[in-house]
Amino acid sequence: MEKNVQRTDKKLKIAIIHPDLGIGGAERLIVDAAVQLASHGHNVHLFTSHHDKNRCFEETLAGPFSVHVHGDFLPRHIFYRFHALCAYLRCIFVALCALLLWPSFDIILADQVSVVIPLLKLKRSAKILFYCHFPDLLLAQHTTMLRRLYRRPIDMIEEATTGMADLVLVNSKFTASVFAKTFHRLHSRGILPAVLYPAVNVRQFDGPCTYTLNFLSVNRFEKKKNLELAISAFALLQSIGNGLPSPAKATLTIAGGYDKRLKENVEYLDELRGLAVEEGISEQVKFVTSCSTAERNELLSQCIAVLYTPKDEHFGIVPLEAMAAKKPVIACNSGGPLETIKHDVTGFLCEPTPFEFAQAMSKLLADPETAVRMGEEARNHVTQKFSTETFGEQLNHYVLDIHHRRIE
Repeated sequence: MEKNVQRTDKKLKIAIIHPDLGIGGAERLIVDAAVQLASHGHNVHLFTSHHDKNRCFEETLAGPFSVHVHGDFLPRHIFYRFHALCAYLRCIFVALCALLLWPSFDIILADQVSVVIPLLKLKRSAKILFYCHFPDLLLAQHTTMLRRLYRRPIDMIEEATTGMADLVLVNSKFTASVFAKTFHRLHSRGILPAVLYPAVNVRQFDGPCTYTLNFLSVNRFEKKKNLELAISAFALLQSIGNGLPSPAKATLTIAGGYDKRLKENVEYLDELRGLAVEEGISEQVKFVTSCSTAERNELLSQCIAVLYTPKDEHFGIVPLEAMAAKKPVIACNSGGPLETIKHDVTGFLCEPTPFEFAQAMSKLLADPETAVRMGEEARNHVTQKFSTETFGEQLNHYVLDIHHRRIE
């Protein structure tokens, strides 16, 4: 039941708490949130445990909001284990600093880690939004008895603390359905998340656009991103594309977030390079690690299409960026891409196999005009449904809503 209160356009003091301000999709969303809330006149402060000025989005250096770093001295892992526990401790420290060192906030937006919500609720004057990109308990491994024992209290805490937020937001209808199936107790209590799609700044892709025979993959160097699918599909393209004008002239660029502090990033990049050598295409494959926004945009402006390889991705910002850059997207037919890509119109939704991806790639090589046509449709599609302006209006609505109404 909701208590109606007269709405005003009061400008609010807003805190955003995010674990690690790197250059991934979650970070892109939270930076967009800070920018858009500031553009609506709110006073925005972003709190995090890590912010590398050499590896971050430009807006965090000179944006319309302030960035405060607390707790970077705390470990990210203990001998490459206990990542979740360390993430909780780091976020709790950030939350405590925000509460103790700063005056009260009207709204606090907690991102990814829900364990901080009980602490934030101590500030009774503040309303709490929680953005759930995906239930962490589904992302974590539960493969051994020891892991299950370790994760059980963490998983219970995640559900209990998530339910303490005044409003839960998720990034797609797919994630909303997973949320309901995963958090049974919350669902039985009628706690349903609202969908707030991530967005893309379409105008940043207003520059020149070409369609060179280069397929582009943009993702973090993590195993769950399934980047080997892009390499295997490109290798297969060389054989099934014998009748095409120039498959041998095609190239593949794999770009994305890379952090040398993370063992998985280092090992996975070595594994992918080895796969390219094994497939005999290493001369046609280029790896670009931790490229800047400008470098990424340049890569998007010049490719013929973007390969998006994660399976069951809860949303995926890369397809939006690619379509905003007038490029078709070849993605797995599961998860968030089902809500963003229009099959055979703005790209291709495929089974996550090298053959299916290679078939879609061969269609674009056979007729590059198809890529141009799809790219135009893609740009129009993103402009209408996934612009930062639309995202900002919806987020501001939610912020004002919980400020003026207590959700019971």
